[in-house]
Amino acid sequence: MRKRSILLTPGPTPLPPEVLDVLARPIIHHRTQEYRHIFKRVSEGLKEVFRTRHEVYTFTASGTGAMEASLVNFISPGDEILVLAGGKFGERFAEIAQGYGIACDCLRVPYGETFDLRDVEKQLARKSYKAVYATLLETSTGVLNDIEGIGELVSKHHCLFAVDAISGLLADRFETDGWKVDLAISGSQKGLMLPPGLAFLSVSSKAKEAMGQAKLPRYYLDVALYDKALREEDSPFTPAISIVLALDKVLEMIRRKGIENIWKATEKLAQATRNAVQSLGLELFAKRSSNGVTAVKVPAGVDGVKLLKILQDEYGVVMAGGQAELKGKIFRIAHMGYITQEDLAAGFECLEEVLQKLGYGFKRGSSVKWFTSGVQV
Repeated sequence: MRKRSILLTPGPTPLPPEVLDVLARPIIHHRTQEYRHIFKRVSEGLKEVFRTRHEVYTFTASGTGAMEASLVNFISPGDEILVLAGGKFGERFAEIAQGYGIACDCLRVPYGETFDLRDVEKQLARKSYKAVYATLLETSTGVLNDIEGIGELVSKHHCLFAVDAISGLLADRFETDGWKVDLAISGSQKGLMLPPGLAFLSVSSKAKEAMGQAKLPRYYLDVALYDKALREEDSPFTPAISIVLALDKVLEMIRRKGIENIWKATEKLAQATRNAVQSLGLELFAKRSSNGVTAVKVPAGVDGVKLLKILQDEYGVVMAGGQAELKGKIFRIAHMGYITQEDLAAGFECLEEVLQKLGYGFKRGSSVKWFTSGVQV
């Protein structure tokens, strides 16, 4: 088989031709009216994507930068936070908190599981927290958490609610204001179809009030600096100019297609992917699967690390492996952003060949048909 070049990872995701075109243009200077005009339009457009009326601040950073900003700008020494940790990225909130000496309780579920709202409610009743941190799509496991339900519970306890929507934004339905999310976090390299380099944080009026009282140290990630600059349609530090210009193009594409239509199309690809996985006799890992990424258990007798290495080295198909204790035990297939049904069909065609090489038995062609008949997005 001819070696392909297919990226099916949950970040970075493929870039549309329109984005590549913008990235190839000559760079402009950011301290100009030309850039400010674009940045103002981008900042307003991000509100539509986040489904919020509040400001969305843009950092030149990976998504982890916005995660850190969601802590250091709103928490003070002596405050306690609750982290809902069901995977490596939920756990990252706790790791950041530890780095700043923030008292942190973790409510944990086994990898692959989602949070029971009754357990969340019990934990919230035990003590008073300054903020609760959760993840929409836990990228490491493919689990979609019930953010709407958790947001309703948190709102009754008068604490802030922060959500990592880095992978979930534009893949799964996410309503920042409607679900009572005070701090919504995302990044550029997932559903937004851009290279890594931009991170975003939406801040509610309730969170902004808390920010005025927070006493943790910060400088580059100080939201007050970004808020002041945004009032002048600017950023406090040198931005990732080319990616911001490409974001302007992406937001135009999103408006043209419609967010609801994007959610529906991604859901169809996700369902087709899950059907394809199960048609091969493989087992889904997540108990409640996201529309952004599907996690698959590596079948008994197959070396999961070798499977992905052959796929990439010999076929040019890149899927993501498991992290930490899940390494070699699961692999993850993304279907968000600019990933198409043609990409997935080709990816599964190659996956079938590699599985067969590794001695796994199944009916050839059973997975590919889910992307070549009846899936229109």
